[in-house]
Amino acid sequence: MDQLTGWRTSSYSDSGSQCVEVAHRADAWLVRDTKDRDGGALAVPAVAWKAFLDGIR
Repeated sequence: MDQLTGWRTSSYSDSGSQCVEVAHRADAWLVRDTKDRDGGALAVPAVAWKAFLDGIR
């Protein structure tokens, strides 16, 4: 696996208990459940992540 940046949680989250975290990797963004950090992560290709962010803006 490529080098990850640190996991981040939205500043809008309530104490980190009802949210997801994201981490950047060279080729993708990883998304995981804050309540189940050892449960794995969903890898979203960088192009798809950008399209997602553009869509919600």
